[in-house]
Amino acid sequence: MPTTEIHPSTLSAKDMDELAARLDAMNDDDRVSFIRATGAKTQARLWEASVGRTTTLTDLVPAGVAATTEVIHLGKNSLPLLNHFEKRFCRSADDPEAIYGYNEGATRPLIGPGYFVAREFPDRNEVGVDYFRVPPAGTSLPAPWPFVKPNEAGLQRFVFANMIDFLRKVSTHVTIGRAFKNGHATHNYFLLCRIGV
Repeated sequence: MPTTEIHPSTLSAKDMDELAARLDAMNDDDRVSFIRATGAKTQARLWEASVGRTTTLTDLVPAGVAATTEVIHLGKNSLPLLNHFEKRFCRSADDPEAIYGYNEGATRPLIGPGYFVAREFPDRNEVGVDYFRVPPAGTSLPAPWPFVKPNEAGLQRFVFANMIDFLRKVSTHVTIGRAFKNGHATHNYFLLCRIGV
């Protein structure tokens, strides 16, 4: 199985281009193995090295994917425990510019789905996973998705409320994210790998 190891303490633009090419040459399973093997310190380095690597909504749901079709990104965050999760996205049937999504994983039954609206932030050239917003009432979502709850309700307010996760591109399928709470950068990072498309 191909492996992608990251050794230098700093990563240049050339390093990132080479990493992107190696990841693009892998299949889904190998890309997921890469992100699941990447620890917190390396995630922080990838975030810093990816400045200027623009993300758009098509990195989340590629053009041509039908509205309300689920697109799964497998993830690993920088927490010491319970650090495997998924972000699931879909394009709105009512607003072709809107991308909706939620978080799936072992903690969902306890803290809730953490719904969000993904949108582009032109001032950053990055997509933000915006937990201040959730899909509007009555909108069409994939059938298996859970009930939409505001992030200020219940236990999920301690995790998702007042937060935006910004994303930077690592490769065609892989993004690096960092959580911003109440407008301030946290030390929480995560990698996502889009699978299937």
